[in-house]
Amino acid sequence: MGGIGIWQLVIIAVIVVLLFGTKKLRNLGGDLGSAVKGFKNAISDEDKDKPAEKTSETLADNSNTTAEESSKAKEKDQA
Repeated sequence: MGGIGIWQLVIIAVIVVLLFGTKKLRNLGGDLGSAVKGFKNAISDEDKDKPAEKTSETLADNSNTTAEESSKAKEKDQA
């Protein structure tokens, strides 16, 4: 009883079309579709960038380890 029926939805759709016109609604739909497509592309690009970030972090960790090992070797040579 409290839900929206099919006839209420039809009436709302007719009112929206009368207020905004079909051209504005078509443009709005196209803009919304472009926004969704751009959002999906941004998400997929972000997923592609994550492995590259992990690789750079791994390289940074390896260089830090190498620097520590070389400083320890210098300390041993001085002793």
